[in-house]
Amino acid sequence: MSEDAFDAIIVGGGLAGLTAGYVMAQAGLMVLLVEKGNYSGSKNVTGGRLYGHSLEKVIPEFAEVAPLERKITKEKLSVCRNGQIETQEYPASSVTDPSGYSYSVLRAKFDKWYADECEQTGVELICGVRVDDLLIRDGKACGIVAAGEEMEANVVLLADGVNSLLAQKIGLRDSRPAAADQITVGVKEVIELGEDVVNHRFGFQSGEGVAWMFLGCCTDTQGCDGFLYTNKDTVSLGVTMRVDNIPSLDKTVPQLMEDFKRNPMIASLIEGGKLLEYAAHLIPEGGETMMPKLYGDGVLVLGDAAGLAANLGYTVRGMDLAIESGRLAAEVVIAAIEKERYDSSTLAAYEQALKESFVFPCMREAESSLKNSKAGNYRNSASTLDESMSWILLSGNDANKVNIPDKLGINKFHTDEFNAHVEVDKAYPDKTEMDLLVRACPAALYSVDEKGTLFFDYLGCLECGTCRILSERKVVKSWNYPQGTLGIEYRMG
Repeated sequence: MSEDAFDAIIVGGGLAGLTAGYVMAQAGLMVLLVEKGNYSGSKNVTGGRLYGHSLEKVIPEFAEVAPLERKITKEKLSVCRNGQIETQEYPASSVTDPSGYSYSVLRAKFDKWYADECEQTGVELICGVRVDDLLIRDGKACGIVAAGEEMEANVVLLADGVNSLLAQKIGLRDSRPAAADQITVGVKEVIELGEDVVNHRFGFQSGEGVAWMFLGCCTDTQGCDGFLYTNKDTVSLGVTMRVDNIPSLDKTVPQLMEDFKRNPMIASLIEGGKLLEYAAHLIPEGGETMMPKLYGDGVLVLGDAAGLAANLGYTVRGMDLAIESGRLAAEVVIAAIEKERYDSSTLAAYEQALKESFVFPCMREAESSLKNSKAGNYRNSASTLDESMSWILLSGNDANKVNIPDKLGINKFHTDEFNAHVEVDKAYPDKTEMDLLVRACPAALYSVDEKGTLFFDYLGCLECGTCRILSERKVVKSWNYPQGTLGIEYRMG
């Protein structure tokens, strides 16, 4: 190891990576964090509700200084049974301890703030750089390869998101993408209403907000759920669909979002609103059995890369799990540095720490929730609609047509017109596979003409990876993130 090696290098500037960096830097370690986006948060998307207990352990009273949107003071859960909507409403929390509070957040703002806190603590942050590979010597991870440069470290922490290609390269994840029945694609719009309008329509004072889940009743499509979170002057509105349900769709994923917005209840809440951003993201939902191996010689896997997210139906959790994984990983690395031991047997303490925390029980509950959903005992059983519900306000193909180019035109892209980060086989012989991608892509980048020729435009890619899950090594020949600084730049997240 060279003299200028870091104690730890973190790949990914989301909540898991930032937390790990913050805790290690506080302990005096030399830490490098490499983020592919132009700033932390520019590639991140959440629904999004942050349960504050995990971060409260790292930065006590963080809510006093962090750019939070609203404190969640009310929960709503809408379920459709026998063609009727049943909505339960209840207070979000009865505890007075701030660690029990939760908040709506927009990741572009929040993660940028957190990254600034990390830098002030001593983390060296490099943005706009994609990490392409890991340095492996004698079977041990000892650094990264990024932008043609090698950087060394005693331990590498992979917090590079749900599609973690690095964990796959090093053999901690299966060589194929996650199974479609363990992954959900989420599509989200951030809609500006104004603070006074949000307060009036949802019945709040400034600073108060709602987390509202819709189980099986956001469209006329079985297995499609929805969510709504109030922000300071916007709402985060979206739908989720488990990827293995997409083949049975008779419409596209973008159309599901449009159907949800035409729901009379939703339409009245967002009336007059202005679309600020259109986003998509994959959510790991397989629970404990979906998790990869979390440690190896010189390497740990954190956050979404470790499959740490839990759709429990009544709520979706991911950010608090990511933060906890970052904190626990940091503590294990600090201990390893003290011992000067970075082998897998030493770093295995990370998995044990997760098991002793709230993370593993939460993942087991998520796995049980998924099994119930597949068995039809849960969300799917609540999705029977009748025509009297009139979910689609407008009728006719023209009225329901989704104008994705207009939505993508609102987003900010840094395009690479010469290097496609997704390569497809336009002559793939199975038209069924092509049609599947047409339905699945949240950005509607795939199309097939009357001759059966596939067309694909990567320049509007939201980098969610849905096509990778469905058709890698088939229509999708290769999938990667764009080079650093390029691609989608989320301003809300």
